[in-house]
Amino acid sequence: MHKILTLFKREYRAAVRTKSFVIGLLLVPLLMGGGFLAVLITENRKDTDDKKVAVIDYSGIMTEPLKEALEFRNKQDIFDSETGEKVSSAYVVEFVAPDVENRMAQQRALSERVQSGELHAFLEIGPDVLHPAGGEEGYLRYYTEHSFNDDVRDWFRNAINSRLQQLRVAELNLDSEQSADLFTWIGIDGMGLVTVDKKTGEQQEAQRTNELQSFFVPYVIVLLMFMLVMMSAIPLLTAVMEEKTEKIAEVLLGTITPFQFMMGKVLGGIGISLTTAAIYVSGAIVTLRMTGFGSIIPYDILPWFFIYLVFFIVMVGTGMASLGATCNDNKDAQSLQFPAMLPVILPLFLMMPVIQDPSGTLATTLSLIPPFTPSIMMIRMGTDVTVPLWQPLAGLVGVILFTLFTVWVGARIFRTAILIQGQKPSIANLFKYAFRS
Repeated sequence: MHKILTLFKREYRAAVRTKSFVIGLLLVPLLMGGGFLAVLITENRKDTDDKKVAVIDYSGIMTEPLKEALEFRNKQDIFDSETGEKVSSAYVVEFVAPDVENRMAQQRALSERVQSGELHAFLEIGPDVLHPAGGEEGYLRYYTEHSFNDDVRDWFRNAINSRLQQLRVAELNLDSEQSADLFTWIGIDGMGLVTVDKKTGEQQEAQRTNELQSFFVPYVIVLLMFMLVMMSAIPLLTAVMEEKTEKIAEVLLGTITPFQFMMGKVLGGIGISLTTAAIYVSGAIVTLRMTGFGSIIPYDILPWFFIYLVFFIVMVGTGMASLGATCNDNKDAQSLQFPAMLPVILPLFLMMPVIQDPSGTLATTLSLIPPFTPSIMMIRMGTDVTVPLWQPLAGLVGVILFTLFTVWVGARIFRTAILIQGQKPSIANLFKYAFRS
């Protein structure tokens, strides 16, 4: 045990004292939260340049209503009510007379104006837009080069549909109060469940749920776990391969056993991961509490996170170290690295289905299969759904048993392969090292 701890200290100190470790600590949060940070930074830096749009009204009933709506919007809605500062783009509309005989030519001419930057987009309003009834002429078509998240398109859609609703109601001869009720839209507030305080026994009112929080917490947890495995366990494959090819392993094995060698490196990875996790989790807690978001901190699952993380690192790290012992050069290591990483990567592809239905059969089953248990179980526990206590406990037992099996197999492969040169790390050789050596 003393030799294992000595090698652990060597691996740990060699890693945390490097500049790359410090740089990684700073860069990883930026990579993880860069998208969210960019949204916050650019939220108040919206493009306020005027947007010019051409409108072709084949119906003949939307030109005047759109002019009125545009005049109101450009005077009222694009300025901050308190500061008077312009916060949104004004829409400048050019109403183009329809060219029924040469419609394609007119569309092409307007498309060229969009490509040149003269127009932001152009809009066609079908002749039967008031009463489409499934006909081909009841359409709204918005032509632009980039339509993703286009506020201009959304505004025209809402303004035109609002006017069409008014025209349809007018045909029914309803008074103003009746028509107002007809268009009243009532949203649905997402609520949690009514609970009972365990200390006082008093009933607690349900709280409004936050959809962003329901996604953000499990997303950050699983991404952090994935990052820590990538930083500490995955590099063991190339690290062991380099020490084998450079004959460092032969020197070390003169004083320690192969099992002590392997476990010392794996424990070093655990130490690096726990250090990094402690820094990030502590920083996140302090930041959230200072910014008023302390209520979203999942204190109840943090112990589970660290427990699962330790076994996950041992599980993956042992496999990577044993595979590294079978490699003779970088080519061998590269060919093995991606297949070995699949159990770590696959939960990321399943993250959205699990978040959407954390109590479903798929999520529950995957969370009890040991290679996927740490990631999938933490995603489920990070959501608002109550996961029965027996499931994380059963998952933990499965992870412990699977980790012991992985350590046993990995130790046998490592012991045999660490001093063998020239043999390729094929499936047949791995099986022979594990069960026939």
